[in-house]
Amino acid sequence: MSVDTLSNAMIAIKNAEMVGEKKCEIKPASKLIGNVLKVMKDYGYIKGFEYVENHRGGKFIVELSGNINDCGAIRPRFSSSVTEYEMYEKRYLPARDFGILIVSTTKGVMSQKDARKQRLGGVLLAYVY
Repeated sequence: MSVDTLSNAMIAIKNAEMVGEKKCEIKPASKLIGNVLKVMKDYGYIKGFEYVENHRGGKFIVELSGNINDCGAIRPRFSSSVTEYEMYEKRYLPARDFGILIVSTTKGVMSQKDARKQRLGGVLLAYVY
């Protein structure tokens, strides 16, 4: 296990999707992972998630919907302005308007589509398609 918990979470989700499982367990839990899962749920990539406290850092139980082709954390976490989102979309997403980049902005964690509408730059966290 590496130190990057977000990367571990995205790999766990990807592996569970590839095998065809309905649920996935992500541990340890963090607020950042919870916010990323919320964005994924809003866009329909997962059905839902639940936080379970186990006195070891907690864990998330994620209900998968089978809609994820690929997902991963973006390392290093590039800072991006509104005008640079398209460059990163070309790098991480397979086609235009297919998939999302998850961005941490001053207004919270959101997709690059929402950040572009609000004209916010931020730090790239993950991609999902």
